[in-house]
Amino acid sequence: MTLQQAFFITGTDTGVGKTHVTCALLHASRQRGWRALGMKPVAAGVETDGHNTDVTQLQAASSVLMPTTLVNPFLYTPPIAPHIAAAEAGRPIALAPILDAFAQLQRAADLLWVEGVGGFRVPLGMDWDTADLAQALRLPVVLVVGMRLGCLNHALLTAEAIMRRGLLLAGWVANCIDPDMSRIAENLDSLRTRLDAPLLGVLPHGLHPEQAAPLLQLEILTGLGAAAPGCG
Repeated sequence: MTLQQAFFITGTDTGVGKTHVTCALLHASRQRGWRALGMKPVAAGVETDGHNTDVTQLQAASSVLMPTTLVNPFLYTPPIAPHIAAAEAGRPIALAPILDAFAQLQRAADLLWVEGVGGFRVPLGMDWDTADLAQALRLPVVLVVGMRLGCLNHALLTAEAIMRRGLLLAGWVANCIDPDMSRIAENLDSLRTRLDAPLLGVLPHGLHPEQAAPLLQLEILTGLGAAAPGCG
């Protein structure tokens, strides 16, 4: 079945589990028989083996192994803000190579999941950021909410920023990054009533992305129809 759909994955902050959720979305896509690819246009942080952990995980969860230069056109060594890393490296982040890589990946996939870097408004240069990237790609957005104290404010502000850019907030995923978070059900209910987008799934803490995949309601995004997930 050819869907030819793509989504931009953003988060309420750094460290909320965007890569974890993106990998779960990749596994969920593959479990439904779709060719799925992950992309991370910009990454900062190189391990001793010369690879970026997030990019490696996306490639491992994808249906086929695509060239790293397409999956991740811009990689910088220090794990710092990407625009600072780019300036230090003397290699600015440019939109054209990202759009070209995106087009090549999209032709090879039914579902293409494009993971941003950090939160929704992370600078990529002097005059543009990840929100501009999402706009240039013209993609609906999936928001990863890291479930921890403070997530309500972060989620609502991010959703507002997405809509102000004229982008569709296609859905959100609650990623339980704090296993000791108090009143998680109440927080989920607060987000359900305030976010104008469907909840795609609640991912418990500690699950491998492949284990988390069945908890995601991809049918809501692809238009095939499904019931909304519970908050358990």
